[in-house]
Amino acid sequence: MQESRRDFAKKAAVVLGATVVGASALAANTSKASYEADSNGVVIGNSNKKEILYKKTKAWEDFYKQAL
Repeated sequence: MQESRRDFAKKAAVVLGATVVGASALAANTSKASYEADSNGVVIGNSNKKEILYKKTKAWEDFYKQAL
């Protein structure tokens, strides 16, 4: 019983170590690629979606009237 627990612990440690190394290498690779542009750290991408920051509604009109 003790031997099987030790074997399991060894195998789990090896798998966990390999996963951590792989994940950290992947994270380092993707973070370098996204910040290489000359945009002061701002990632520039291509998107087909139009960004809507404000939509005029009755609720927003009431909020802005109270805020002023």
